[in-house]
Amino acid sequence: MSFPFRWRLVDAPAGAVVAPDERLSWPQTAALGVQHVIAMFGATVLAPLLMGFDPNVAILMSGVGTLVFFLLTGGRVPSYLGSSFAFIGVVITATGYAAKGANPNLAVALGGIVACGALYTLLGLLVMAVGTRWIESLMPPVVTGAVVAVIGLNLAAVPVKNMAPTGFDAWMQGLTFVSVALVAVFSRGMVQRLLILVGLIIASLLYALLTNGLGLGKPIDLSGVAAAPWFGLPRFAAPVFDGHAMLLIAPVAVILVAENLGHLKAVAAMTGRDMDRYMGRAFIGDGLATMVSGSAGGTGVTTYAENIGVMAATRIYSTAMFVVAALVALVLGFSPKFGALIQAIPLAVMGGVSIVVFGLIAVSGARIWVQNRVDFSDNVNLMVAAITLVLGTGDFTLRFGDFALGGIGTATFGAIGLHALLRRGMRR
Repeated sequence: MSFPFRWRLVDAPAGAVVAPDERLSWPQTAALGVQHVIAMFGATVLAPLLMGFDPNVAILMSGVGTLVFFLLTGGRVPSYLGSSFAFIGVVITATGYAAKGANPNLAVALGGIVACGALYTLLGLLVMAVGTRWIESLMPPVVTGAVVAVIGLNLAAVPVKNMAPTGFDAWMQGLTFVSVALVAVFSRGMVQRLLILVGLIIASLLYALLTNGLGLGKPIDLSGVAAAPWFGLPRFAAPVFDGHAMLLIAPVAVILVAENLGHLKAVAAMTGRDMDRYMGRAFIGDGLATMVSGSAGGTGVTTYAENIGVMAATRIYSTAMFVVAALVALVLGFSPKFGALIQAIPLAVMGGVSIVVFGLIAVSGARIWVQNRVDFSDNVNLMVAAITLVLGTGDFTLRFGDFALGGIGTATFGAIGLHALLRRGMRR
């Protein structure tokens, strides 16, 4: 496959489709790239904050990861790679993070993220060798829907129990998720697409009014933002390879496969092009990007649904705009002032946003069931979904000597294993 370092320039009217190997003028492409940065921004910054990672490194590595993905797929698959929420539960479990400030055990988490990326890469190589049918057989919609839903449900206790230390903070969490909900329902256009970011800004302004203005709660301190330089190196970190953390975090590769598979199917449906032939390359690209990110102190990365939404709205699928978006992310990653601004967001506001995000993840799992018309009158589907949800939500843990497999891990492997067992039993 030849690598398209050049895109075919097109003069497409409004509403016309622009294919992955085409592009508009560079000024238009640049504007579209910035729009994709805005679309991924809220979630890509939120995920590292919830795990105690440096958001500047996460933004920087999202840009690097997107370029790695672009190169590995030959520029044929339009995608932005941002911080994956699938890692949050296992990272918190592996490091004992208390959802406040920098994670003191960051290096251990990074080792697990690198191991996950390596496993993900191996799965990509396997797909390139034997094809894609086995993946869809192993992870049908009932399994992927249950696993995705569990990610959100398993994390529900993090904002509710750990991010509202006072009664005032609990009320601020409520004002935050109400703000996001109002933006989601009553706004239109790009504002509605940026509901998380806009809701967070509104809630932060309300928090400042109540604390800095009226003396309620802990006031927002912007002294760190004023003191931070505009440009500088982010806080890079090196991984430490701990066996327990690696065994806990590496299985997230299965979830990333499910996410990437869904991304490719969505892009194929929108563009009318066959993306299955790029599946192995896409898995390898995402896996290598995750390894690079973890090696430098960043989060694991995944293909972003937010950017699929933007493509669906604009009908522009040019991979050129994702190169622009990646370059913009690289610039933001080298701005300590940007990182200080993110760190100044009140914990309660982040907690309220987290409630929304984790809920949306859970609902997106159910959406997979609906879109694929999963039949719950079939007892196999019913048992797989029911047991998986409770295993993950209740944080069901299995211990093997000193190793413990927590809720997301048991739910993921349980869903895959239980489905295979029950389907095989029905064939006999």
